[in-house]
Amino acid sequence: MNSKNLLSSIANISDDTEFYTPMPGGYKPGKTKYVGVFGTVMSGLGKGIFASSLARVLKDKGLTVAPIKLEGYLNLDSGTLNPFRHGEVFVLDDGMECDMDLGTYERMLDQNMSRANFSTSGQIFTAVLEKERRGGYLGRDVQMIPHVTGEVKSKLRQLAVESDADVVFIEIGGTVGDVENAYYIEALRQLAFEEGPNSTCWVALTYILQPPALGEQKSKAAQLGIKQLLEAGVQPHIIACRGIKPVTKKAREKIAMYSSVPYERVFSMHDCESVYVIPEMVREAGLDSAVVDILNLAERLHPEAEKTARQTWDDYLSKFRHAKETVTVGIAGKYTSVRDSYASVIKALEHAGTNCGVRVEIDWIEASGMKADQAVDKLAHLHGLIVPGGFGSRGAEGKIACIHHARTSGLPYLGLCLGFQLAVIEYARNMAGLAGAGSTEFEDNSQHPVIDILPEQKQIEGLGGNMRLGGQDVVLTPGSLAAQLFNGAPEIRLRFRHRYEVDPRYIDQLVDAGMIFSGKAPDYPIMQVLELPVSTHPYFIATQAHSELTSRPLRPDPFFFGLIQAAVDVKSRQNKSPQTV
Repeated sequence: MNSKNLLSSIANISDDTEFYTPMPGGYKPGKTKYVGVFGTVMSGLGKGIFASSLARVLKDKGLTVAPIKLEGYLNLDSGTLNPFRHGEVFVLDDGMECDMDLGTYERMLDQNMSRANFSTSGQIFTAVLEKERRGGYLGRDVQMIPHVTGEVKSKLRQLAVESDADVVFIEIGGTVGDVENAYYIEALRQLAFEEGPNSTCWVALTYILQPPALGEQKSKAAQLGIKQLLEAGVQPHIIACRGIKPVTKKAREKIAMYSSVPYERVFSMHDCESVYVIPEMVREAGLDSAVVDILNLAERLHPEAEKTARQTWDDYLSKFRHAKETVTVGIAGKYTSVRDSYASVIKALEHAGTNCGVRVEIDWIEASGMKADQAVDKLAHLHGLIVPGGFGSRGAEGKIACIHHARTSGLPYLGLCLGFQLAVIEYARNMAGLAGAGSTEFEDNSQHPVIDILPEQKQIEGLGGNMRLGGQDVVLTPGSLAAQLFNGAPEIRLRFRHRYEVDPRYIDQLVDAGMIFSGKAPDYPIMQVLELPVSTHPYFIATQAHSELTSRPLRPDPFFFGLIQAAVDVKSRQNKSPQTV
């Protein structure tokens, strides 16, 4: 039975066949190809970075690409995961809380993802059990194979239909050998069997050890990891080798021999100056051409589109490499020991810095336990300050002390989500005469709860849905700093992830004291952007949104871009000051 006949028959459900895969309506066998990325040796090696880089170079060729991240954990989404354990929670425009790799895909591909681009075992098992309760399996005993693996394949094909993609990129979280990922790997093995030749391309990401005591690269751990993938029935076509330094010819030859992968397809993905260099490395290694050959995509390419896209990307890299001047921006938070907790903030600073022609050096400021009188010394050397999002009271007073210093000293400031709320609290206490102002998130009996859950949110609290999530429209005040940053746009779209808002009862008092609310929800008294007059402060702005989530290399977020421009101005003034002579 050829693959086309097989695909037309496997959707049938009966006791007479074990071929079971529910086919989504509109699926065209052979139209969409699949690239799967598996991890070996250990997690956190950059599967998302490699997958998005490879997807980027194929998109540059004029192909339509759609990524999906398959996570093994049983959570329905990433919303409750601690940043110390899993890095930042990335929020999509449709409100889906997902893995930080979705941020990597959005930034690298410059396209918005949706909940169709992310799945967990919790989602897969829930779908299977709901279908079983509805009698969807016609009396069959529901098993991991074929029903759970069938649900995985159905989700991949549904994405192919919805995105009309030439290539769907599948990243499996964790590593080969993890119990929770075994059925994903089996599903992809079945997918390759069902779709037929030239339909799938498998990539193994591994790690080449280089123990300092030995002084040479060791590939044995990588070989054993790849062996586990082979034992699962998946023969990789490409192997990407992570390493601190470029992987040697000797190590790559060992990997090629052991895995039966041609040497030229064993790729060194060593540490480099920026993740945005990886697409260039992938192209130089010829991996894009290899994938085109493996998937028989040559007739779908658009050489002229590739030429334009490469030039645009090369221009960005040129700006990045030629930026010599530096500015120092402090990030005052409570997850500073785990950089992945602020991955999107870091990238947004890189985007803004590159497009401003400077390099941004980050000074991590641990706000937990910081005393009010310590902020001056800790922030004295900075050219800009960010207080990012977060939940809970730990570190709040330290962040407020940092904000107070930024406001009173003229240090450029950008507040994000919690950084917006704490800026309101600081201003209420020190400028609006509201001593004891606070947030009901931290203190139920705050004397002046300038930050609170709005009544309409409290009404749905029992449903567990009182988070403001995803993309929301924001109306900007004409002539404001915020409007200027967005080129005079009357309305913009930002992404949110929070529960608490400025209590409307205090808005007039804050405005009378000099605070400007320059961004608001279109139909509700919900304040989304605040700023101080540029006549009193060079750059003091905050947004209830997570604007870092929508920053892109070629389209830096305007709030971050404005911060870096202000930081450059501050440094320039410092250098011209007689005190520095």
